[in-house]
Amino acid sequence: MEQTLAPTGTKKACVIGGTGNLASILIKHLLQSGYKVNTTVRDPENEKKMAHLRPLQELGELKIFKADLTDEESFDSSISGCEYIFHVATPINFKSDDPEKDMIKPAIQGVINVLKSCLKSKSIKRVIYTSSAAAVSINNLSGPGLVMNEKNWTDIEFLTKEKPFNWGYPISKMLAEKTAWEFAKEHNIDLVTVIPALIAGNSLLYDPPSSLALSMSLITGKEMHLTGLKEMQKLSGSISFVHVDDLARAHLFLAEKETASGRYICCANNTCVPEIADFLRQRYPKYNVLSEFEKCLSVAKLKLNSEKLISEGFQFEYGINEMYDQMIEYYESKGLIKAIES
Repeated sequence: MEQTLAPTGTKKACVIGGTGNLASILIKHLLQSGYKVNTTVRDPENEKKMAHLRPLQELGELKIFKADLTDEESFDSSISGCEYIFHVATPINFKSDDPEKDMIKPAIQGVINVLKSCLKSKSIKRVIYTSSAAAVSINNLSGPGLVMNEKNWTDIEFLTKEKPFNWGYPISKMLAEKTAWEFAKEHNIDLVTVIPALIAGNSLLYDPPSSLALSMSLITGKEMHLTGLKEMQKLSGSISFVHVDDLARAHLFLAEKETASGRYICCANNTCVPEIADFLRQRYPKYNVLSEFEKCLSVAKLKLNSEKLISEGFQFEYGINEMYDQMIEYYESKGLIKAIES
């Protein structure tokens, strides 16, 4: 039987967790760069969660596979034949009464299951795992002036002892990334990890992703998200941003850059809650922006340093102005914010 060869120059990638905000933008960038893309979703029957993926299929070859982080062999078929694996999925449940069961264990198991499937495929060049600034910047050191780079890890003893707001998420991200490194070293997998700040900018999703809800809470005034934003600064030491398109480009850049290795912080802007509020009041005077804050939020304790990524040759394209312009546009288009009546 005659073997049909794939067209030359056809590259293939798999994005784990395609219904997420970053994942969908990453899929778009991959398709626009000429990649064939496989992506995994937990529930392909959920049309609302799948709606943003359908138009992307018009950009190129996008195949959707059913897979679950907790199901060991469910990634085999989606990963087979791919050169680059982007593990973007992470279990998030901020309302959980049992973060160990709902976030920490599935995040760790998910990494192991994805990497086990990678071992079975002989085509893989590199695995890119999306970690989080929450795996780097949380500690009980005193600032200001602290600079966090790729050598830093979140203080897990502090988190498990103090159990601050949403403590399960940073532990899940840190332990999952450490598990990925241990497994990759043991099995000789070429792994790179990307450590994003808070993801801002546009979105393809129908409902605002949690990162946008946090970023926009100073305008929406939604209590849950506003508390989340303040607690994020108290815990992480700053509010630091990256545009979702820059983050997606950084993932693809680090996949293709042969010399890339290790961890890479991806952050374009370091600030704090009152500074963001001042910026929003000046730039968008038609909105009612909160102005009263606790003194502990007035100065960021630390900043995230992206020098390693920039020294590889990567350039950020979006600053805080574009990030918020696009989030305002997204929220306005969905009728989620109202201007002050003059």
